[in-house]
Amino acid sequence: MTDNVERSEIHHRQIDIRFFKRSDSLFEVEGRLLDRKTHPFRRVLHESDTPAGTPLHDILVRLIIDESLLVHDASATLAASPFDLCRAAASTLAPLKGLRIGAGWNKRVRELLGGAASCTHIVELLGPMATTVYQGLAPQRVARMTQPGNTEHKSKIDSCYAYGRDREVVARLWPHLSRTTD
Repeated sequence: MTDNVERSEIHHRQIDIRFFKRSDSLFEVEGRLLDRKTHPFRRVLHESDTPAGTPLHDILVRLIIDESLLVHDASATLAASPFDLCRAAASTLAPLKGLRIGAGWNKRVRELLGGAASCTHIVELLGPMATTVYQGLAPQRVARMTQPGNTEHKSKIDSCYAYGRDREVVARLWPHLSRTTD
């Protein structure tokens, strides 16, 4: 909170991630990163100022996946970037095809696309895009967890605060896996 302190916005980053079911039974997650300055600024290697509100980055990343979280396709578009050559990073996502979103996803993405192999901002977007996939497919996952013999719910235990083994959610959903002492 900034009580009684004036402030002036300098930079605005927007990240928008959406999840879609496609007519071909696949799913699509689309992430967009948009950076803008609220004042004119000089870009590196440019000879004149860039007007306020002009996108510095406008990056769209799209993954096509199936219900098992397998990546069928990956693409990017860089509508705005600091350097013209950045747009070539849009063609660097082929190594994601055939990967499965799950444990180790972020680490594997950094191994394949980190550093000079791709665009830092594309790599940054792929993490929250993966969690958006989990949220988008949550109803299917939850339905499977209630089927007899399914052990998928065990991976939820201690995966976050609410699913902590010592908390009410686990005690109510899976008492046999809980450590609560009610």
